[in-house]
Amino acid sequence: MVPVSFAPFDLAGEEFALTRSGALYWPRERALLVADLHLEKGSWYAQHGALLPPYDSRETLERLADAVKATGARRVITLGDNFHDDAGTARLDPYAAGMLGSLTRALDWIWITGNHDAGQQASFGAQLAEELEVSGIVLRHEAKPGETRAELSGHFHPKLRVKLRERHIARPCGVVSRSGAVERMILPAFGAYTGGMDAGAPEILAALGPAREVDAVVATKERVVRFPLFRAAA
Repeated sequence: MVPVSFAPFDLAGEEFALTRSGALYWPRERALLVADLHLEKGSWYAQHGALLPPYDSRETLERLADAVKATGARRVITLGDNFHDDAGTARLDPYAAGMLGSLTRALDWIWITGNHDAGQQASFGAQLAEELEVSGIVLRHEAKPGETRAELSGHFHPKLRVKLRERHIARPCGVVSRSGAVERMILPAFGAYTGGMDAGAPEILAALGPAREVDAVVATKERVVRFPLFRAAA
């Protein structure tokens, strides 16, 4: 049964659950999927003269640990851009490194690599892959235009921008496309210091194309709310 802190969500014939923090839980696989952790982004910026609070990795890993505990997940699969750069593993402070080590020892952990960590080596005892196919669903970092299989990816850090009661609100979201029986999803970015691209940006629509319809999806406490972004002409 999906924990109440996660909103039930169906994709490609499978039951998932989406948390407001951007993690996607797959009950049948007991797997938690997260995209774009960008660990040690703060320290990377510090090296380049932009001083940010150096605790982004701790915050990201704490939220990830909370999601694992809430779901009872036994696997974690990251969807690329795990560290902000290839040297990020060496910059983790002892506390964050200890957290990550504890998580990877306790779980079946797979790093899928992305454009920020193409040179990443297997670390903390976890497996490393460019992409996976699990139960007929392809897991990769960046959506592949024209993909004819179900797909889960990251990379774009989608954000939904809406006006509500005279207020402009922006929040991370997922983006789901449908083309016939094929459904694909771009996950929200999970990292504490990740920015965002408008969910309806041409780059996102192109990556998920061709599609008959595209929705932004946002998790509330009880359900996933969909916001139409694109509908093909009949």
